[in-house]
Amino acid sequence: MNMAELNNQPNTVIHLQDVTVRYRLPGERIHTFKEYVIRILQNKIKFKDFYALKNINLEIPKGEIFAIIGNNGAGKSTLLKVISRVLIPTQGRVWIKGAVSPLLELGAGFHPELTGRENIFLNGTILGHPIREIEEHMDEIIEFSELGDFIDSPLRTYSSGMYARLGFAASTSWEPDILILDEVLSVGDETFRKKCEARMRGFRTGGTTSILVSHSMESVMSLCKSAAWLDRGTIRLVGTASEVVKAYRQAQSGA
Repeated sequence: MNMAELNNQPNTVIHLQDVTVRYRLPGERIHTFKEYVIRILQNKIKFKDFYALKNINLEIPKGEIFAIIGNNGAGKSTLLKVISRVLIPTQGRVWIKGAVSPLLELGAGFHPELTGRENIFLNGTILGHPIREIEEHMDEIIEFSELGDFIDSPLRTYSSGMYARLGFAASTSWEPDILILDEVLSVGDETFRKKCEARMRGFRTGGTTSILVSHSMESVMSLCKSAAWLDRGTIRLVGTASEVVKAYRQAQSGA
């Protein structure tokens, strides 16, 4: 498939073909950089390959909330970084139709010494929005985040939940083509999580495609139509959210 072929499939916005991310790691522990350089020059280091992702093939349709589940270290965050174009795969092809708005980790793109308000400007600028447009969205972002007077306090004074509120509010004030969330909904209270889920459902109605990594199987089943189970860098199963979660839970319980 090429981009022209993807454009001829209006229901597909993300297509991954044989995507592999491979790292070369030293086969033994080296304690200092000096030792590493010396052993490199002496050609005494043996490397081993580590596959964070291996031969990933995946299609995600327009307007879905798609979940990626799996144990820690399964490669979920790596996959999101590939889709977000933050990470270039070792091999394989990635086709994306539309602009991606990634919220890959708590506070990514924020500066701890700036206030919440200043970080909204910073985040909006990174996402390509002009200052005037950010100002027009400012009140709505602050209201959604529920930060109140804390919006003018430095981010270093924020709790993890406050970080998550600000990050989600700033990233979703504009309805994106593709929204990527890495465990963002796992931080914060239940009321705010439901508020975020309601916004994501509204985006789905508008045609936004969302990709969600979550350890909360309840959130996955309530929000998502489809899901992929990632295990040690490979896809074990793709299907409806309920059948993928069921298979994953059975594997976890040893059934």
